[in-house]
Amino acid sequence: MKIAQIAPLAESVPPRLYGGTERIVSFLCEELVAKGHDVTLFASGDSVTGAKLIPCSDAALRLNPAIKDHLPYHILMLEQVRRRASEFDVLHFHIDMLHFPLVHNFANRAVTTLHGRLDLPDLRSFYQVFAEVPLVSVSNDQRRPMPPVNWSGTVYHGLPPNLLPFTEMPNGNYLAFLGRIAPEKRPDRAIEIANRTGMPLKIAAKIDAADKTYWETVIEPMVKSHQNVEFIGEINDDQKADFLGNARALLFPIDWPEPFGLVMIEAMACGTPVIAFRRGSAPELIDNDVSGILVDNVAEAAENIEWALKLDRSGVRRAFEKRFTAERMATDYLDIYRQLPGVHPKIPRLRHSKSYAVGTELIN
Repeated sequence: MKIAQIAPLAESVPPRLYGGTERIVSFLCEELVAKGHDVTLFASGDSVTGAKLIPCSDAALRLNPAIKDHLPYHILMLEQVRRRASEFDVLHFHIDMLHFPLVHNFANRAVTTLHGRLDLPDLRSFYQVFAEVPLVSVSNDQRRPMPPVNWSGTVYHGLPPNLLPFTEMPNGNYLAFLGRIAPEKRPDRAIEIANRTGMPLKIAAKIDAADKTYWETVIEPMVKSHQNVEFIGEINDDQKADFLGNARALLFPIDWPEPFGLVMIEAMACGTPVIAFRRGSAPELIDNDVSGILVDNVAEAAENIEWALKLDRSGVRRAFEKRFTAERMATDYLDIYRQLPGVHPKIPRLRHSKSYAVGTELIN
C-alpha cells in the first residue's frame, strides 16, 4: 500500500525535544515501513525517517527563530500534497483542520487523526460543516464534545517496545512530572502532592511562550520555595529513559480533558506507575491498581503514593506491552485504511494514471 503521512511542521519527525504528535507520526511511519508498505512522509527537512521524506521546510519551525508565522509553510506543504495526491492509496493527515477544504477530491481515501482537544466552542460549527471527512480519535473521551461526524475509529498511541527499557529497580527516590509548564497540566498540583508526601519531585518540562507568565508568576516561585522540588527543563528521548525509569512514580495531575497523554504510556514502558487525575483519557489508559492509580484530588493523590510505590513494576510494563506498542497502533491504522471506501483494488489503477473522468469532467 502506498501511504502518505502528513505531519505538522512545528517539530521534526521525530522531535528533538518536546512533541507528541510528531513522535507518534515517526513511530507509525517506521512500523508501516517495517511491515513492507511504501510510505512517504511530508514533514520538516530535518526529520529522520525510514520513509521517503518530502521536506516541506528546512527545519522544524519552532526551533527556528527566524520563522514568525507557521501558516505559509503549512499551506506550501498542502500544495505539494495536493499535486501528488494521485500517487497514494491512502493519505493520513495529522495537522488538525487546515487541510479539510482540500480533501474533497480524495476524501474517500484520506483520514485525519485529531491529536488535540475538541471541547473548544469554535470547533463545533467547523466539524458540522465537514461532517463527512473520515476522522480518528486518540481516545474515546476525546470524542465527547463533538457533533455527529464520520468517526473511522479510535486508535491509542503506541511506542516501540525497545524505546524506553524496563527498569525493575529504580535508583531514584523521586516523583516525576514530565510535559509542559501549563495551567491545564497543573504542575502546581504535582508540587503540592510532593510537599504533602515529603518526597522529592523532579520536573522535566518545556515552557512555551504562551505559558511564560504562568511559569514566572506561579510555578517558578513554588519551585524556589520548596527544597524538595527540582526543575530540570526540557529533555530529549535519551534523557527520558533515565528520568522516567528511575522515578518511583509519574504524577499526571491534569485539569483538562487530555486527549491522550503520551507520557503516561512512556512511564508504563519503563515500569513506572502513574498517579493520574481522573480526567480525559486517563481512565482509558490506566488500569487502576495495575499500571497506576486514578485519583480525583490532591489529597487523594498524596494518600495513594505509598500504595502506588508498591505496585509491581513488571506488571506495569506488561500493561504497556499488551496495549500500547507501535506494532498494535500500526495494525489498527491499517485496518482503518482498508475500510476507507476509496481503497479498492480497481481504484488505484484509475488514480495512478495521469487523468481520469468523474462524470463529464476530466480531472488532472
